[in-house]
Amino acid sequence: MRGRFITFEGGEGTGKSSHAALLAQKLRGLGIGVVLTREPGGSPGAEIIRHVLLSGAAKPLGAATEAILFAAARDDHIRNTIMPALTRGRWVICDRFTDSTRVYQGELGGVDDKLLRALERVTVGELKPDLTFVLDAPVDVTLARAAKRRGDAAGDRFESESKQYHEKLRDAFRTLPLIEPNRCVLVDVSAGPLEVAERIWNVVTKRLDPATAPVALEGMAS
Repeated sequence: MRGRFITFEGGEGTGKSSHAALLAQKLRGLGIGVVLTREPGGSPGAEIIRHVLLSGAAKPLGAATEAILFAAARDDHIRNTIMPALTRGRWVICDRFTDSTRVYQGELGGVDDKLLRALERVTVGELKPDLTFVLDAPVDVTLARAAKRRGDAAGDRFESESKQYHEKLRDAFRTLPLIEPNRCVLVDVSAGPLEVAERIWNVVTKRLDPATAPVALEGMAS
Protein backbone atom coordinates (compact mmCIF):
# COMPACT_ATOMS: atom_id res chain seq x y z
CA MET A 1 0.00 0.00 0.00
CA ARG A 2 1.47 3.34 -1.08
CA GLY A 3 2.26 5.75 1.71
CA ARG A 4 0.96 9.30 1.98
CA PHE A 5 2.86 12.37 0.78
CA ILE A 6 2.49 15.63 2.75
CA THR A 7 4.30 18.87 1.96
CA PHE A 8 4.78 22.13 3.85
CA GLU A 9 5.04 25.41 1.93
CA GLY A 10 5.33 29.08 2.79
CA GLY A 11 7.75 31.96 3.07
CA GLU A 12 10.87 32.24 5.17
CA GLY A 13 10.33 31.94 8.93
CA THR A 14 6.84 30.43 8.79
CA GLY A 15 7.92 27.33 10.73
CA LYS A 16 7.72 24.74 7.99
CA SER A 17 10.52 22.51 9.29
CA SER A 18 9.28 22.74 12.89
CA HIS A 19 5.70 21.81 12.03
CA ALA A 20 6.82 19.07 9.65
CA ALA A 21 8.81 17.57 12.52
CA LEU A 22 5.90 17.87 14.96
CA LEU A 23 3.59 16.13 12.52
CA ALA A 24 6.13 13.37 11.94
CA GLN A 25 6.38 12.84 15.70
CA LYS A 26 2.59 12.62 16.00
CA LEU A 27 2.33 10.05 13.19
CA ARG A 28 5.17 7.95 14.59
CA GLY A 29 3.27 7.88 17.87
CA LEU A 30 0.58 5.95 15.99
CA GLY A 31 3.17 3.48 14.75
CA ILE A 32 3.24 4.90 11.22
CA GLY A 33 6.56 4.80 9.37
CA VAL A 34 7.56 8.36 8.48
CA VAL A 35 10.34 9.83 6.35
CA LEU A 36 10.97 13.49 7.16
CA THR A 37 12.80 15.31 4.39
CA ARG A 38 13.35 18.70 2.74
CA GLU A 39 13.97 20.57 -0.49
CA PRO A 40 16.34 21.45 -1.87
CA GLY A 41 18.08 18.42 -0.39
CA GLY A 42 16.84 15.21 1.13
CA SER A 43 19.31 12.93 -0.70
CA PRO A 44 23.11 13.00 -1.08
CA GLY A 45 23.14 14.51 -4.56
CA ALA A 46 20.40 17.00 -3.77
CA GLU A 47 22.19 18.20 -0.63
CA ILE A 48 25.20 19.18 -2.75
CA ILE A 49 22.95 21.23 -5.04
CA ARG A 50 21.27 22.75 -1.96
CA HIS A 51 24.57 24.26 -0.90
CA VAL A 52 25.07 25.82 -4.34
CA LEU A 53 21.55 27.28 -4.40
CA LEU A 54 21.32 28.66 -0.87
CA SER A 55 24.84 30.07 -0.94
CA GLY A 56 23.70 32.37 -3.74
CA ALA A 57 26.36 31.07 -6.12
CA ALA A 58 23.75 30.42 -8.83
CA LYS A 59 21.88 33.74 -8.42
CA PRO A 60 23.96 35.62 -11.04
CA LEU A 61 23.02 32.93 -13.58
CA GLY A 62 19.35 33.86 -13.33
CA ALA A 63 16.09 32.35 -12.09
CA ALA A 64 15.81 29.92 -15.00
CA THR A 65 19.16 28.35 -14.13
CA GLU A 66 18.10 28.17 -10.48
CA ALA A 67 14.89 26.42 -11.54
CA ILE A 68 16.92 23.85 -13.50
CA LEU A 69 19.18 23.25 -10.49
CA PHE A 70 16.15 22.82 -8.23
CA ALA A 71 14.76 20.32 -10.74
CA ALA A 72 18.03 18.37 -10.76
CA ALA A 73 18.00 18.24 -6.95
CA ARG A 74 14.34 17.18 -6.97
CA ASP A 75 14.99 14.38 -9.43
CA ASP A 76 17.68 12.91 -7.17
CA HIS A 77 15.49 13.42 -4.12
CA ILE A 78 12.47 11.69 -5.64
CA ARG A 79 14.43 8.73 -7.00
CA ASN A 80 16.50 8.10 -3.89
CA THR A 81 14.28 9.17 -0.99
CA ILE A 82 10.65 9.96 -1.73
CA MET A 83 9.54 7.18 -4.07
CA PRO A 84 11.36 4.35 -2.25
CA ALA A 85 9.70 5.44 0.99
CA LEU A 86 6.21 5.76 -0.52
CA THR A 87 6.58 2.37 -2.18
CA ARG A 88 7.39 0.82 1.21
CA GLY A 89 4.20 2.35 2.63
CA ARG A 90 5.95 5.11 4.56
CA TRP A 91 4.41 8.55 4.95
CA VAL A 92 6.72 11.20 3.50
CA ILE A 93 6.66 14.69 4.99
CA CYS A 94 8.62 17.21 2.97
CA ASP A 95 9.63 20.79 3.79
CA ARG A 96 8.99 22.40 0.35
CA PHE A 97 8.34 20.77 -3.01
CA THR A 98 7.22 21.88 -6.49
CA ASP A 99 5.02 24.72 -5.21
CA SER A 100 8.10 26.55 -3.97
CA THR A 101 9.68 26.42 -7.41
CA ARG A 102 6.48 27.71 -8.99
CA VAL A 103 6.39 30.60 -6.53
CA TYR A 104 10.06 31.57 -6.12
CA GLN A 105 11.33 31.00 -9.65
CA GLY A 106 8.00 31.23 -11.48
CA GLU A 107 5.92 33.98 -9.90
CA LEU A 108 8.78 36.06 -8.50
CA GLY A 109 11.61 35.05 -10.82
CA GLY A 110 9.61 35.34 -14.01
CA VAL A 111 10.58 31.91 -15.34
CA ASP A 112 8.29 30.80 -18.17
CA ASP A 113 5.61 28.43 -16.96
CA LYS A 114 6.25 26.19 -19.97
CA LEU A 115 9.80 25.56 -18.75
CA LEU A 116 8.62 24.83 -15.20
CA ARG A 117 5.97 22.39 -16.46
CA ALA A 118 8.54 20.67 -18.69
CA LEU A 119 10.93 20.27 -15.75
CA GLU A 120 8.12 18.80 -13.65
CA ARG A 121 7.19 16.31 -16.37
CA VAL A 122 10.77 15.05 -16.44
CA THR A 123 11.46 15.00 -12.69
CA VAL A 124 8.10 14.63 -10.93
CA GLY A 125 5.90 12.90 -13.48
CA GLU A 126 2.63 11.82 -11.86
CA LEU A 127 3.86 12.27 -8.30
CA LYS A 128 1.78 14.80 -6.39
CA PRO A 129 1.36 15.56 -2.67
CA ASP A 130 -1.78 14.17 -1.08
CA LEU A 131 -1.92 17.22 1.15
CA THR A 132 -0.04 20.54 1.23
CA PHE A 133 -0.01 22.96 4.17
CA VAL A 134 0.67 26.59 3.23
CA LEU A 135 1.91 28.28 6.40
CA ASP A 136 1.18 31.98 6.58
CA ALA A 137 1.78 35.00 8.82
CA PRO A 138 2.56 38.71 8.32
CA VAL A 139 5.99 39.29 6.82
CA ASP A 140 7.22 41.35 9.78
CA VAL A 141 6.53 38.35 12.00
CA THR A 142 8.10 35.72 9.77
CA LEU A 143 11.24 37.73 8.97
CA ALA A 144 11.77 38.37 12.69
CA ARG A 145 11.46 34.63 13.34
CA ALA A 146 13.93 33.84 10.55
CA ALA A 147 16.43 36.35 11.94
CA LYS A 148 16.10 34.91 15.45
CA ARG A 149 16.57 31.38 14.12
CA ARG A 150 19.84 32.11 12.31
CA GLY A 151 21.30 34.29 15.08
CA ASP A 152 24.51 36.02 13.99
CA ALA A 153 24.70 34.11 10.70
CA ALA A 154 23.97 35.90 7.44
CA GLY A 155 20.69 35.22 5.65
CA ASP A 156 20.77 32.68 2.84
CA ARG A 157 20.06 33.37 -0.85
CA PHE A 158 16.34 33.94 -0.25
CA GLU A 159 16.23 35.20 3.34
CA SER A 160 18.42 38.15 2.34
CA GLU A 161 15.93 39.47 -0.22
CA SER A 162 14.02 42.72 0.45
CA LYS A 163 10.85 43.02 2.51
CA GLN A 164 8.97 43.85 -0.69
CA TYR A 165 10.15 40.57 -2.18
CA HIS A 166 8.84 38.67 0.84
CA GLU A 167 5.49 40.49 0.67
CA LYS A 168 5.11 39.32 -2.95
CA LEU A 169 6.21 35.86 -1.89
CA ARG A 170 3.51 35.72 0.76
CA ASP A 171 0.85 36.88 -1.70
CA ALA A 172 1.89 34.19 -4.19
CA PHE A 173 1.78 31.40 -1.61
CA ARG A 174 -1.63 32.53 -0.39
CA THR A 175 -3.09 31.94 -3.86
CA LEU A 176 -2.22 28.22 -3.82
CA PRO A 177 -5.22 27.13 -1.68
CA LEU A 178 -7.49 29.17 -3.97
CA ILE A 179 -6.16 27.37 -7.05
CA GLU A 180 -6.05 23.86 -5.54
CA PRO A 181 -8.36 23.78 -2.50
CA ASN A 182 -8.59 19.98 -2.49
CA ARG A 183 -4.84 19.70 -1.90
CA CYS A 184 -3.68 22.94 -0.30
CA VAL A 185 -4.72 24.24 3.12
CA LEU A 186 -3.82 27.73 4.36
CA VAL A 187 -2.75 27.75 8.02
CA ASP A 188 -2.29 30.96 10.02
CA VAL A 189 0.86 30.45 12.08
CA SER A 190 0.56 33.69 14.06
CA ALA A 191 -0.71 31.68 17.04
CA GLY A 192 1.45 29.57 19.35
CA PRO A 193 3.16 26.49 17.87
CA LEU A 194 1.08 23.98 19.85
CA GLU A 195 -2.18 25.56 18.68
CA VAL A 196 -0.97 25.59 15.08
CA ALA A 197 0.21 21.97 15.35
CA GLU A 198 -3.25 20.97 16.60
CA ARG A 199 -4.91 22.66 13.63
CA ILE A 200 -2.58 20.82 11.26
CA TRP A 201 -3.26 17.50 12.98
CA ASN A 202 -7.02 18.03 12.73
CA VAL A 203 -6.72 18.53 8.96
CA VAL A 204 -4.53 15.43 8.57
CA THR A 205 -6.98 13.38 10.62
CA LYS A 206 -9.96 14.56 8.60
CA ARG A 207 -8.44 14.26 5.13
CA LEU A 208 -6.02 11.32 5.37
CA ASP A 209 -7.37 9.31 8.33
CA PRO A 210 -3.99 8.16 9.72
CA ALA A 211 -5.72 5.83 12.21
CA THR A 212 -6.35 3.43 9.30
CA ALA A 213 -2.74 3.45 8.07
CA PRO A 214 -0.74 0.23 8.41
CA VAL A 215 1.56 0.10 11.44
CA ALA A 216 5.23 0.06 10.51
CA LEU A 217 7.29 -3.01 11.30
CA GLU A 218 9.45 -2.64 14.38
CA GLY A 219 12.65 -0.82 13.55
CA MET A 220 11.25 0.46 10.25
CA ALA A 221 9.36 3.54 11.47
CA SER A 222 11.64 6.04 9.82
